[in-house]
Amino acid sequence: MEGFVVAVDRGRYTCVLDGTVREAAMVTAMRARELGRKSVVVGDRVALVGDTSGVPGALARIVRIAERSSVLRRTADDDETTAEGRLERVVVANADQLVIVSALADPPPRTGFIDRCLVAAYDADIEPLLCLTKADLAGPEAVLDYYAELELPYVLIRPDSELDALRALLAGRISVLVGHSGVGKSTLVNRLVPEAARAVGTVSAIGRGRHTSTSAVALRLPPTPGGDGVGWIIDTPGVRSFGLAHVSADSLLHGFPDLVEGTLNCPANCPHTADAPECGLDAWVAAGKADPRRLASYRRLLASRAGDGDARGEPEPRGEPPALG
Repeated sequence: MEGFVVAVDRGRYTCVLDGTVREAAMVTAMRARELGRKSVVVGDRVALVGDTSGVPGALARIVRIAERSSVLRRTADDDETTAEGRLERVVVANADQLVIVSALADPPPRTGFIDRCLVAAYDADIEPLLCLTKADLAGPEAVLDYYAELELPYVLIRPDSELDALRALLAGRISVLVGHSGVGKSTLVNRLVPEAARAVGTVSAIGRGRHTSTSAVALRLPPTPGGDGVGWIIDTPGVRSFGLAHVSADSLLHGFPDLVEGTLNCPANCPHTADAPECGLDAWVAAGKADPRRLASYRRLLASRAGDGDARGEPEPRGEPPALG
């Protein structure tokens, strides 16, 4: 039987069988020994054998993991020479959209964190979507101005707003939601999937482990009129860090597409750091072709890879102005 992994909890994998109805029972499985060290994560497509009835106490085995179309990764640190930087975590597999949830106030938006998520999305070949919550408390102008050159798709969310625009962007896709704690991600998930609390509770009971707010869980979206296929959202715990040690220095630049063309006039092997002689990015920004805050953010990530920075995407070091006032 083919299945889709919706939750992972200490050696137990909750799967939904392909072709089943929304109310179908979830199947609990364990990894087969023949998989070796291959990890199974939320979003994986797997082959199951054994008891796939889903009745209480039944246990199937995962014997094969299908080739992944995408893998979203993060590390706890940017520096690959540290233990945290070498500890690479696969967040989800097979997602085709990364929904970056950021509040416009309480807490204020952290463009450093958003930049990190964009780098991870582009590196994994996943389309980004910026979801700005608490739009009743502050306007989006500062954030949108910062990303003006990227033409980054976005949606604004207020407590009383309809979610039709967001639902349309999620329909028929596998979307993973990431964001700092307190930005309203859980509230948004419960609005998108009214039975989310019940579904998460069911998964937790099957896994017999921690409450699933501590790990990723995939939730099937209610069908939309004229919707194209089944849509899933993968809710992840609120994260404090989004390390990029797994992203090469060259690939890091692709998270800043507004700066890429500015490197064409750089000398060979230019590191693009602030002290790099004749780096073309300074002239590119001086000519008004990119926001200087974007260049500053890119160079902070470069510095962080060298062990001088913060993987949390927090405000800039003391003595420098914040990215957003």
